[in-house]
Amino acid sequence: MLQDKFGRRFHYLRLSITDVCNFSCEYCLPDGYQCDTSRDFLSLNEIKRIASAFAQLGTSKIRITGGEPSLRKDLPQAIRACATTPGIKQVAITTNGYKLPEHIDSWVDAGLTSMNISIDSLDPRMFASITGHDKLDVILRGIDRAIELGVTVKVNAVLMRHFNQHELSSFLQWIKTTPITLRFIELMQTGDNQLFFDRNHTSGMPIKEQLVSDGWQQIIRDKAAGPAQEFSHPDFAGRIGLIMPYSKDFCASCNRLRISALGKLHLCLFSEHGLDIREYITDDDTQRLQEELTVLLGDKKSTHFLHDGYTGATKHLAMLGG
Repeated sequence: MLQDKFGRRFHYLRLSITDVCNFSCEYCLPDGYQCDTSRDFLSLNEIKRIASAFAQLGTSKIRITGGEPSLRKDLPQAIRACATTPGIKQVAITTNGYKLPEHIDSWVDAGLTSMNISIDSLDPRMFASITGHDKLDVILRGIDRAIELGVTVKVNAVLMRHFNQHELSSFLQWIKTTPITLRFIELMQTGDNQLFFDRNHTSGMPIKEQLVSDGWQQIIRDKAAGPAQEFSHPDFAGRIGLIMPYSKDFCASCNRLRISALGKLHLCLFSEHGLDIREYITDDDTQRLQEELTVLLGDKKSTHFLHDGYTGATKHLAMLGG
């Protein structure tokens, strides 16, 4: 079992398979994806070996992330590689959903069980303004199809004071009859968004207080669940989640490790440097990789230090994998 010196166990791996993204979200990549060098992303065989090694160490959930993972044509094969690994019970994906109606059936056929999609506004004009793409209708149709296929759907909305702070009522109306989990995420400071962060950061605590006041009940987290505090209400088909990285003890329940698309282990999403593990995934014998992971985990810190303005190697939110 992967366990650090603080007693935290890691059942959940975020596995990035590309850092390329085709959206230009205002808070993430306002100038679009920029890359001056060729990128040697993880191969399918490397993905299989990583999944196998982590599964043998107790990981039960893998989330495939990017960038935008669907820009890789072999995404269905990557999903299948994870889903068919003994010990892996859940395979999720984080996507912007730009061609979701075209892709979702093949992803489910490959073994996808859950999906996170970013929708920061239900106003089509605001959505296009934030993302640079007029795709809201396409994404919503894709979500409806995913629900039909039995996929667990979570929708992420980054809270931004000057963009969507006033849309809570619209989101609540949507989940009145739509069985998704809508997760509000506090805007996080990264290496290149200081001015935007200062103008737009807003706490999720007022939303939590309003939910509790309106009769929403907090749900007990599963061992492989993400960092959200989730709430349910008997009058709503959907749930509400709050991801508040600046809240007290946010890191105490950390259960996730991250591997970048270039094969580097990040013990924290905000860790300063990725730890290169690529030399340990050159063949199907995963014992060396398991041993190295166990050793490296000893360096995991107790917290992300965001409160001190520390953003580590995270230059933009796309690096967090959605």
